[in-house]
Amino acid sequence: MQLPNAVTIKEVGPRDGLQNEKTVIATSDKIEWINRLSRTGVKHIEVTSFVNPKWIPPLADSFEVATGIERVEGVTYSALVPNMRGMEGFLKANLDEVAVFMSATEAHNLKNINKSIDETFPVLKEVIDEALKNGKRVRGYVSTIFGCPYEGTTDVKQALYVSQKLLDLGIHELSLGDTIGVANPVQVQQVLEVFLKEIAGDKLAMHFHDTRGMALANVVASLQMGMTTFDGALGGLGGCPYAPGASGNVATDDLVHMLHGMGLQTGIDEGALIASAQFMQEKIGRPLPSHTLQTVNAC
Repeated sequence: MQLPNAVTIKEVGPRDGLQNEKTVIATSDKIEWINRLSRTGVKHIEVTSFVNPKWIPPLADSFEVATGIERVEGVTYSALVPNMRGMEGFLKANLDEVAVFMSATEAHNLKNINKSIDETFPVLKEVIDEALKNGKRVRGYVSTIFGCPYEGTTDVKQALYVSQKLLDLGIHELSLGDTIGVANPVQVQQVLEVFLKEIAGDKLAMHFHDTRGMALANVVASLQMGMTTFDGALGGLGGCPYAPGASGNVATDDLVHMLHGMGLQTGIDEGALIASAQFMQEKIGRPLPSHTLQTVNAC
């Protein structure tokens, strides 16, 4: 098995993890959690979303969180920004990187953004242009790459079209999302074979959900295709509010444990990571789904 020597993990738990939680996490606890994550060796943390609070109430304190965290040198702090109104808050908070998002399928895009795919591009172009003008890098998410809760299996050509369009608008990295966790290792490799003919691998990241327990297997399949950047949510937090049945993201702690066991470097302190996961587990008030935490909880 040919594998890379090192892997980059991008922590999305504070945004993608908490956005779907029914438990209201205190702003001070979110800040403390992000501060703990900053000391684990993780080099990229998505801290919040500057979206209208009526759509994502758990992240209504986005500005307070973004301005309350301790910024550690060498760590990139990003936030999801859906439109120019959100961009205003982002720029006031002065985080490092903007994240924009859309879906590969029309039905999910309409549910998630309330716009068609072609109607979404001009909105995101405004955000991307403004971010670049202000010296901020932009990362893109494309949801439902492998399957859609409304349309079934996603046409890979459609997914590639959306992805290339976003790259053309000026984003530096594209995260390919298995939003409802339907992908399998063979499909992952088939999709990447198509993408890698058109897009350089260092422009791509993988974002798996563990709905059917396939996330780590899909990570290994991606590694075999040369992928070296993966999103994770500590403890396996997460899910998509507009994707029925979607469970949490691949757990960062499970991902790091597996990668270290395979001899791959991440730069992350596994002990500090687990302690950080335990902190948020206590605040949420229920066991989190990661296998690593289940093992720790049983001890």
